[in-house]
Amino acid sequence: MRLFHLTTRAAWDAAIAAGDYRSDDPFIHLSLDRQWPIVRERFYATTRELVLLVIDATRLTSEVRFEAADGDEFPHLYGPLDLDAVVEVRSL
Repeated sequence: MRLFHLTTRAAWDAAIAAGDYRSDDPFIHLSLDRQWPIVRERFYATTRELVLLVIDATRLTSEVRFEAADGDEFPHLYGPLDLDAVVEVRSL
């Protein structure tokens, strides 16, 4: 299964330097393929240097939970995002 995460280029570059990607929130917000464009429009419409991380869920070592938000079920990653789980980084 592929999951997606929107972030800035600077945050992604910092994660690479640190060795993993973390969030200040209790979990990392993820999306399914059909959800990330909606998230982008709602929360990142004016964000510059945005990247979309394409994640292979089978490579994650932290727990993924699908939880209700905004009338849908979104995947949330409870723990750091393993860098080797990111199989593609798309500039948006």
